[in-house]
Amino acid sequence: MEMELDSEGRMVVRPLLTDLYQATMALGYWRAGRAREAAEFELFFRHCPFGGSFALSAGLQDCMRFLRAFRLQDADVQFLASVLPPDTDPAFFEHLRALDCSGVTVRALPEGSLAFPGVPLLQVSGPLLLVQLLETPLLCLVSYASLVATNAARLRLIAGPDKKLLEMGLRRAQGPDGGFTASIYSYLGGFDSSSNTLAGQLRGVPVAGTLAHSFVTSFSGSEVPPDPMLAPASSEGPTVDLPARVNLWLKRVCLYLGLEEQEPHPGERAAFVAYALAFPRAFQGLLDSYSVRRSGLPNFLAVALALGELGYRAVGVRLDSGDLLQQAKEIRGIFRTAGAQFQMPWLESVPIAVSNNIDESELMRLAQKGSEVNVIGIGTSVVTCPKQPSMGCVYKLVSVGGQPRIKLTEDPEKQTLPGSKAAFRFLGPDGSLLLDLLQLAEEPPPKAGQELRVWPRGTQEPCTVKPAQVEPLLRLYLQQGQLCEPLPSLDESRRFAQQSLSRLRPAHKQLQNPAVYLVALSEKLQALVDSLSARGPL
Repeated sequence: MEMELDSEGRMVVRPLLTDLYQATMALGYWRAGRAREAAEFELFFRHCPFGGSFALSAGLQDCMRFLRAFRLQDADVQFLASVLPPDTDPAFFEHLRALDCSGVTVRALPEGSLAFPGVPLLQVSGPLLLVQLLETPLLCLVSYASLVATNAARLRLIAGPDKKLLEMGLRRAQGPDGGFTASIYSYLGGFDSSSNTLAGQLRGVPVAGTLAHSFVTSFSGSEVPPDPMLAPASSEGPTVDLPARVNLWLKRVCLYLGLEEQEPHPGERAAFVAYALAFPRAFQGLLDSYSVRRSGLPNFLAVALALGELGYRAVGVRLDSGDLLQQAKEIRGIFRTAGAQFQMPWLESVPIAVSNNIDESELMRLAQKGSEVNVIGIGTSVVTCPKQPSMGCVYKLVSVGGQPRIKLTEDPEKQTLPGSKAAFRFLGPDGSLLLDLLQLAEEPPPKAGQELRVWPRGTQEPCTVKPAQVEPLLRLYLQQGQLCEPLPSLDESRRFAQQSLSRLRPAHKQLQNPAVYLVALSEKLQALVDSLSARGPL
């Protein structure tokens, strides 16, 4: 794998996870005597993903871990020597061996920030050869993390604040690294938990899960538990033969539901009993291995009620096929009446979880008013981002030796913004977001209440804006290779992301045909763009 462990035992990207042309350019810079020239790059995207109006910035902590651990090992240098021209000066490879990020400075949006097209997620400055080498790994770390976080945020907006969202896409992800990254950043984007235990171990993501059909169908009903006895939840009183008690409850449940006692599958019931004996305080049932109405539901009720007699409460059921919304409604109705019938009122509030290739449209159904679904497991649609599988982030040179650089190209959309820049967010009197402003770093920062003439991107005319509040966007995280402040925890970044989204206007949160959020240039930056566009780079 392209990951290795840092000094804290956490996975980091290796320097050679890069494109070959980064190494060939490095040799070109070195041969030209330009390896140590001061340079600055910006990492940004050109369009919001999924046809939306916002993105969430993510991957910063992974970038910091990568930069702090960056060092080409002998094996790395030897491999590069094998793919570069055989007459390459050995001194170049000695230069590579000595590289670290002690001369690199990074300004960035805080993890979980709202991000918009053209606004840098990262600004990376340092020796030209080195910061060029950092391009591909940084793009790899930021692009997918931000894409997944944004996708998860969209799914959270659809689900609303009350439904629990479980990420369960590891088996559907593009490889183990993609699965691990998706589990982390879907949590940052608003999911409640993940099925991925490694994400829980290494990054503190809450883990959750139910059970699979294989567990249920592995039982035939002839199995005899080695120890069928279960003590009451209070630990007071005699132990009880749980399978025997379940069989007694099954008679009552089938009579109540109008079923023949032989209809519920015995193997399914044996599986539920085995799971209950292992997890009496966390019993849950997967109801659709055979038939929800004629087997899964009565078997679950028999076990849940037997546990209820002993003071335990089942924690949930899961549906994985059929009309999930309608089945959840029917099951909730039975839970309510059965809870009253058998004098176990807690039964009516047993959580109902659903899964089965849930996408945005199905999630809208499941989240509608009156839905009895409590927990929604989403795999493929969150980890693979099928509506847009790439964020489209780019990493572009903006200055060398303190002089601005611009990329013009034959495609105006790919023109870059030159020079070292600062970024600010303008807010209205009610705290809602108005626009983001990009200006040259040398300009004085804008002030609240100041009337400013700015140039919205994508328009030909300036406009005037008077912000009630002004927030600087880019923070200094790494200076000459040293962390400038502790990085927030994943939970802190998750809370920040949700707070950030809450400030976005409803028109910008719309998932279909949202209002475009404005990003504008200062007059001085616009003038520089116009000047360089007219006569080429300095």
